[in-house]
Amino acid sequence: MRINLPVELVWDAKCGTGESCTWDARRRRVLFTDIPNRVIHAYAVDTGEHRTWALPDIVPSFGVCRSGRLVVALRDRIVLFDPDSGEVTPLAGPVDQPPNVRLNDGKVGPDGCFWVGGMDENKDKQPVASLWRVTPDGKVERRQDGYINSNGLAWTPDGSVMFHSETRPGYIEAFDFDRATGGLANRRRIATLTNEEGRPDGGATDAEGCYWSAGNSADVLHRFAPDGTLLATVPLPVPRPTMPCFVGTTLYVTTLRSGVDEATLARHPTMGGLFRFSAPVAGAPVALFADT
Repeated sequence: MRINLPVELVWDAKCGTGESCTWDARRRRVLFTDIPNRVIHAYAVDTGEHRTWALPDIVPSFGVCRSGRLVVALRDRIVLFDPDSGEVTPLAGPVDQPPNVRLNDGKVGPDGCFWVGGMDENKDKQPVASLWRVTPDGKVERRQDGYINSNGLAWTPDGSVMFHSETRPGYIEAFDFDRATGGLANRRRIATLTNEEGRPDGGATDAEGCYWSAGNSADVLHRFAPDGTLLATVPLPVPRPTMPCFVGTTLYVTTLRSGVDEATLARHPTMGGLFRFSAPVAGAPVALFADT
C-alpha cells in the first residue's frame, strides 16, 4: 500500500552521504553523519539548533553511549568521541578486513554492544565483508561473513529479533537475538527487492516490531512486518534516502547527493538533506552503548 505523507525538509545539509541517523534522547537531538566529509551533524528537535563536529577519518556510522559520548566507526577502527570536549579515544581496531573493505552501517544493540558491518569498495564487488560486534571493553567479534554491503541494522522493541540488510543483492534478513550474549540464531531471508522496488539501505524498527527500510534506489521508505510482508511504502520528495530514525512518532530520514548527475541535482537541489514526516506509529527504543 502506497501512502503519501507530507514530508518536510529539516536541514539542507547537502551531505555527500548522509547516514546513521540516530536519536540522542538525553540531549533531544537527531544526530547523523556525512560519511565522505568526515563530520557528525546534530539537529536539536526543540530549537532547530545545528551543530557539526569534524572527525579524523570518514565516519560511516556511530551510536550513543550511556556516558553521553558517541561510539564511532571510522574506516577500519572504532573510537569513542566526546561531543562536549572534542576528545577522540581509541577503542578497537584496526579491524581485520580485506583490502578495500571499510566499515559501514553500525548501531548499538540491546546487548549494549556496537554492531557494525563492512562494505567492499572495489569496482568488482565481492562478498568479502563481515558483520562485527564490538564490546565496551574493545573486543571485536566477527559474527557473520559473506557480505558485499552490510547495512540496515535494527532490533525489535523487545530485543529478540535483529534485522539486517544486504544492499547490493537487495535482501533483508532476520535473526533471533540473545540480549544477554549477543548470540544470533535462526537466520532467515524475509524480503528481496529489486532496484525498481528500492534496494534496502539503512533501517529502523517501530513499536509494533515492524521494520522500516530506506529504499535508496527507488526514493521510498518501506515498512515490513516481522515476517517480511510489505505493509506500506512512503514516497519521498527527493531521491536516495539512506537511513530512517524515529523520534516518537516523527520519522527523520537522511539522504545523499554523492555520485548523482547534475540534471538530477538541478531537479532536486536539497538532496543530501535531513527530512521528516509524521509516521503512523511510534519508534522502538534506541539502545545505548554500555561504556559505563
